[in-house]
Amino acid sequence: MTLDPFNNVFQVTANERNFVHGVPPECGDPNLSAIIGALGGKTFLHGLYRVLRSDRMDAAKAAMEKVFPEYRGRIVPFAFDWLGRHFAVDLARIEDGRPQVLMLEIGAAEAMEIPASVADFHNVELVEYADDALSFPFWQQWRASNPNDLSYSECVGYKVPLFLGGADELANLETIDLSVYVEICGQLRNKTRTLAAGQTISRVFMSGSVKSDNQM
Repeated sequence: MTLDPFNNVFQVTANERNFVHGVPPECGDPNLSAIIGALGGKTFLHGLYRVLRSDRMDAAKAAMEKVFPEYRGRIVPFAFDWLGRHFAVDLARIEDGRPQVLMLEIGAAEAMEIPASVADFHNVELVEYADDALSFPFWQQWRASNPNDLSYSECVGYKVPLFLGGADELANLETIDLSVYVEICGQLRNKTRTLAAGQTISRVFMSGSVKSDNQM
């Protein structure tokens, strides 16, 4: 497997040490091990896209399964983008012997199926369809007013999540700790899933000071 198409477009702008402990054998795709080994812990294009370190994959899996319990036991997260959206291989969707990629949209409380293996996701989807896969035009708008790079532990989250009626616009965005954002959105999503018909949440407050046990 080669990652040349991806590497030719996605510049590394920060790099954490990748503690290579191996990828879970149940991931179902040997290419994932190679990708984590080559890209794990790296930040690309100032925070647009980041690949998980191998020692953080278990925590990311646990966190995503809390937000999306309906996918428990079938996902292996491997990366996340500037909006905190996580990308995972979906063990329940296999094409040509390879599990396909699933986008877990934290702020929208939705999961989107991407018809690509983890290798094609990097070499084709991210390279040719970055506008869709990473909301690249929206990222450029954000960067125009927020030129500082995102750290590995940060994302740009919605002050009011989209699934609670928040607007998909710059005024509703803020830099926030990734783990905190995932924890808050997970709690809110699971609360709203159990609301009786007609019930609403009247007020939402997002704060980067909230602490999370799941450090990704």
